[in-house]
Parts: sequence; C-alpha cells; structure tokens
Amino acid sequence: MSGTARRRTSWLRQARLVLEKDIRAELATGEVLITAGFVAVLLVVVASFAFRAGPEAGVRVAPGVIWVAVAFASVLALSRAWQRERENDALAGLLVMPIARSAIFAGKALGLVLFLAAIELLVVPTAALLFDLPLGRLGPGLFLLCAAATPGIAASGTLFGAMTVRTRARDLVLAGVLFPLLAPALLAAVAGTRELCSGATVGELADYLELMVLFALLFVAGGVGLFGLLVDE
Repeated sequence: MSGTARRRTSWLRQARLVLEKDIRAELATGEVLITAGFVAVLLVVVASFAFRAGPEAGVRVAPGVIWVAVAFASVLALSRAWQRERENDALAGLLVMPIARSAIFAGKALGLVLFLAAIELLVVPTAALLFDLPLGRLGPGLFLLCAAATPGIAASGTLFGAMTVRTRARDLVLAGVLFPLLAPALLAAVAGTRELCSGATVGELADYLELMVLFALLFVAGGVGLFGLLVDE
C-alpha cells in the first residue's frame, strides 16, 4: 500500500512540475492569455454589434457567441503553448527527463484548463454585459457549464496538439482536426447555455453536463494512454 502511495505521489509530482513549468513560462511572457484572451473578447464585442436585434438577442445569440469565442481561444492558446515546446527543442528536452508521458499530458492539460478558465472569466462577463444577461441569476449555471466543458476541451486539445506538433502547417491542421472533434462538447455547452438563458434551472442542465463530463473522461483516458505514443513517434 505504501509503495502504491509513493508511486502515485511521484506521478502527481511529475505532473505538477510540468504544470508549474507552463505557468512560469506564461507568467514570464503572458503570450497565451493576452493573445487568446484579446481575440476571444474582440469576437464577443464584434458579435454584440453584428447580432444585436432586440431584447431577445441575448437569449438567442449570446450562448453561441460565448462558446465560439472559447473554442477559437482554445485553438489559439494551444498553438501558442505548443510553439513554446517547439522552440529550441524544448519538447525534446522534456521527453528525455525521467517523467512519465502520462504525467506530461496531465500537467500540460491542467495548464490549459487554467488558461481557458482565465479566458472564460473574461468572455462570460463581457458577453453578459454586452447582451444584457442577468449574470447574478445565470452565474451558478454558467460556472457548472464551464467547469464541465473546459476539461474536455483541454484534454482533447492537448492530445491532438501533441499529434500535430511536428507537422507542417501545424495551426491549420490543429484547427481542422480540433473543431470537428469538439463539436459534441461545444454543442452541449451552447444548448445548455441557451436553456439556462431561457429560464431553465441548474437541475434541468443535467443531461448537458453529463454529456460534457463523459466527453472529458473519454479524452482524459485517451490522453493518458496515447500521449506517449504520439510524442515518441
């Protein structure tokens, strides 16, 4: 039992070291949050002017705008994050360290979860302000939807970011692969947000939350099992 606990702690420490590396790199440059956050907020602002069509526009338009902004920001954040690993063969240096491949995946996915959470903290209040959404009433439900959707987006993005890290036209390939892949989670998030804005209670969002949690579990398990094969090829 104690040996199992030591191994688990060792793996968690490895994942934490990878996470801390990404956080330190972001704190030093701010390129992921600044770039992706700016694009996401700009998309919300432009959409608020383009689709503003009466008091019901918030219910009809805001859910799609929020999650499209998050989706574009996630691809941009992934592109910038993996670009760091390509520069000066940083990924190769990470792979030769005595760290489990699954721990590398977990650390990088957790880092992306934090980055996306920070972007959502910008996007959701901005959309609520521009589309006249009652954030006080919608806040708990939006928090649950973001909490359910973000891990799946981060896990799938980290997995397929590793797949495309050595390819030419990486950004185009990543976007082309990731957007269709995220469709189940994004559609559930948009539908859940629309129902919430239309007056649904948090309890009535259970089906959407379960779908997003299942999506996240699938890609977390896939990432832990397949990440090593993808980066070692």
